[in-house]
Amino acid sequence: MGPLTGLKIIEFAGLGPAPYCCMLLADLGAEVITIDRKAPGWQPGGAGGGNRFNVWNRGRKSVAIDLKAPGAIKTCLKLIEAADALVEGFRPGVMERLGLGPELCLAANPKLVYGRMTGWGQTGPLSNAAGHDINYIALTGALHAIGRAGEKPVPPLNLVGDFGGGSLFLAFGLVAALLEAKNSGKGQVVDAAMTDGAASLMAMSYGLRAAGMMNDTRGTNLLDGGAPFYDTYETADGKWVAIGALEPQFYALLREKAGLTDAVWDQQMETKNWPALKEKLGDVFKSKTRDVWCALMEGTDVCFAPVLSMEEAPHHPHNVARGAFSDLEGVIQPAPAPRFSRTPGAVQGPPPETGADTEQVLTAWGLAPDDIQTLKEKQAI
Repeated sequence: MGPLTGLKIIEFAGLGPAPYCCMLLADLGAEVITIDRKAPGWQPGGAGGGNRFNVWNRGRKSVAIDLKAPGAIKTCLKLIEAADALVEGFRPGVMERLGLGPELCLAANPKLVYGRMTGWGQTGPLSNAAGHDINYIALTGALHAIGRAGEKPVPPLNLVGDFGGGSLFLAFGLVAALLEAKNSGKGQVVDAAMTDGAASLMAMSYGLRAAGMMNDTRGTNLLDGGAPFYDTYETADGKWVAIGALEPQFYALLREKAGLTDAVWDQQMETKNWPALKEKLGDVFKSKTRDVWCALMEGTDVCFAPVLSMEEAPHHPHNVARGAFSDLEGVIQPAPAPRFSRTPGAVQGPPPETGADTEQVLTAWGLAPDDIQTLKEKQAI
């Protein structure tokens, strides 16, 4: 089920961006086999990749292998021979030291697409340093640009570096390389660095800055909350709404719906007036509850939305109608995206328990029963 049905991907278990990339691929039909440690490692949702809260591990099968045991690397290479792609998220050099670096894997399978997920990249002076999303986006200008005027930068969860700059770019790179391999018959390495991806996400911002339409003082620009018509506002009941009335016609409708008739609102792009207008508009939105503003503006061309909590979002009528969220074993989680008209994706199953599929996968991927028994006796699996 899904447009990637038929693709076989080996994932070496890791944290965050690489597993989320593989979740996206599995949601779209790829068969993803995770090489797990025999002893489950720490996960943000709880110990063990099979914990039902580790949503990013959903939809694959788990093979538990002790990579330091006799025969383990040979077994991995046997699986890699039958795979279309490999995904790993270790620091540079780790896979090489294990005996599973790109050179050896591509020798075993010349068509293999070898995906590498790191924060800083495979090369560069920071390549071997530890880091997290907040550090990677700090280096690209993205973190500096996010926050209120006169206040410190605000981390946007770990969406921009880990998942936007990392997972999505790795998934895009893998699919692009797999398409190329169909024509050339040759695999290659995809070096996906979160710093590279986060920098790419800033393309429009750097373009606006070069054109003199954006400055380095956060919270004073068109799209960072500096404009009164592109910001969030508190309502009478302590909830929030989001306004994005950028275009003149949408701005005019905002004025109409909010009763902004004073001539001070006529000069939409007069930036010197923005701080005072933001204060005035804040008072306007505090005069009614969020539900009242939704009744007035939601579904219109004001470019309006209520700011929903994670508790509220799955129950909004639009998200319900679109099936944007699903319930899997009592865990509310995002549904597969994007949508396909003929080959829709689907959640392929819950996060697997560590090693739950070891024998099944090894058999299906070509290992002889005697070899599997030997691996058991050597406690490699």
